[in-house]
Amino acid sequence: MNKTLKLLIASDAFLWAGLGLVSPILAIYIKDYLPGGSITVVGVASMVFLLTKVTLQLIFSKIFQPEDRFWMVVFGTFLIATVPFIYLVAKNIWQFFLAQLIYGFGAGLSFPAWFSLFASNLTKGKQGYEWSIYSAWVGISSGVSAYVGSWLANFFGFEFVFFLVGIFALTSASILLTLQKEGLKKKAKHEMFVGRH
Repeated sequence: MNKTLKLLIASDAFLWAGLGLVSPILAIYIKDYLPGGSITVVGVASMVFLLTKVTLQLIFSKIFQPEDRFWMVVFGTFLIATVPFIYLVAKNIWQFFLAQLIYGFGAGLSFPAWFSLFASNLTKGKQGYEWSIYSAWVGISSGVSAYVGSWLANFFGFEFVFFLVGIFALTSASILLTLQKEGLKKKAKHEMFVGRH
């Protein structure tokens, strides 16, 4: 496993650990603490994020070239890192929906670039193992943090958890800044950026 893969895994472990902190409490926060919040708003917020992400990642993966992957993954992850801080200051559901739009935009920009970089740096003959290592690290970090996040929210409040999520996401983005040129130049046989071979 080369250094690029290790950095990508470390970055995603921090990102998903941060998101895991907030995942079990976000619906409660929206419903019980955000003015105008309800179960319906929770569903709409999820829909706003997912539709934005899905639409934009298809567009971005089509129009950008593999050479754009570095700035895409870094900028997209930094955008995601702003989202918990918006949660922290949101005073109504519309501000929360804006955070979800930004979240979807950041994910739509960074996810295809991240997957392309990861696929391009896999070791021949060990692809399944290296994907499994990634899945295990992300699964452990997000699973443990889900419990920790609910515990922290119970004792220290939602604001503390949102702040912590933001710090984790900023750490994730900062790790990506250390990616080396050798790993960035590699291209997979079946590049994630369709139409740009």
